[in-house]
Amino acid sequence: MRKLVDTAPAARTAEPAEASAIVAQFDIRYTQILGADGKPRAALPAFAANADELQASYREMVLLRTFDRKAVALQRTGRLGTYAPCIGQEAVGVAAGRAMAREDVLLGTYRETGVMLARGVRMSEILLYWSGDERGSAYAGPQAPREDFPICVPIATHAPQAVGVAYAFKLRREPRVAVCILGDGATSKGDFYEALNGAGVWQLPVVFVVVNNEWAISVPRGRQSAAATLAQKAIAAGIPGEQVDGNDLVAVRAVLDEALAAARRGGGPRVIEALTYRLGDHTTADDARRYRPEQELTQWQRLDPLARLKKFLVREHLWTEADDANLVEQCNAAVEQAVAEFQAVPPRAPETMFDHLFAELPAALREQREALARGRRDD
Repeated sequence: MRKLVDTAPAARTAEPAEASAIVAQFDIRYTQILGADGKPRAALPAFAANADELQASYREMVLLRTFDRKAVALQRTGRLGTYAPCIGQEAVGVAAGRAMAREDVLLGTYRETGVMLARGVRMSEILLYWSGDERGSAYAGPQAPREDFPICVPIATHAPQAVGVAYAFKLRREPRVAVCILGDGATSKGDFYEALNGAGVWQLPVVFVVVNNEWAISVPRGRQSAAATLAQKAIAAGIPGEQVDGNDLVAVRAVLDEALAAARRGGGPRVIEALTYRLGDHTTADDARRYRPEQELTQWQRLDPLARLKKFLVREHLWTEADDANLVEQCNAAVEQAVAEFQAVPPRAPETMFDHLFAELPAALREQREALARGRRDD
């Protein structure tokens, strides 16, 4: 049996030279590459020299927004359950999905649709999940990430699970990374702090991406934590923390590329706080107009991540308005095809509610299952 090497810093054994000496200081780095006008504010990372990669990222962002709008419409007409839209946060999801290696494992929340699509989950499967059918979590497409975890609805409970996944990777000496994506509200939960502590002590290959969209449902960022940044919460666990402009796809991708590569080569965990904004409601069961200032929404609409990347592509002569019109048409067609596939899936037999409950179903439940099956056959 292999043993993990303890790579945690040694405990302090000597007192500081002076009673009032500063024993530690920390900095939080912030990264932005493209400004809101689409102009570079810093040197472009190597991947940004690949026009195909940038264009593909933009296409996925537009597809995600198109899918979001359709999913909300389906919920409003009673064909989906409660849905959590991603509008305004597309850069984080698409960048994360494209930065991850196929062998990495995603542990995400209910707003990681962009990551899921970028990793090969089919739109019809996502719609199936939001209709209340768990078969939507059995990713079956040709590029499906079958080891990615199902959508986590409880807040931050998947953070300790990410630590467990990363521990397994380290124990097996596998060059893989667990990517845990959660919201700003999740950083106020004990699960998050416990996960950071374990990841730091064991120096695990896990990257925590905190999507700071300024609102934990109706609670603003300023009322849930007095910390100057959410990234600095990593410092107490001995983990590097940093911020990135979450509406700048190029910056998010660059920061994630570096963090994932470091974790893969044994460099330990990282916390990345992506600063973005939820332009829509928390879910289709929410009405953000009841608590969010209209002026704030208007300000963030000017920082739209899709518009920012498009401006850059147009400026670099990598995109045209004709390209955009064609893309919108293609995305609409792809989404409608996904809806048709979703609606063609036959409903589950009622007795399947007993599946996956026990290794061996107890007699009382077995009788109920058989009675349901008989009743369905008799009908």
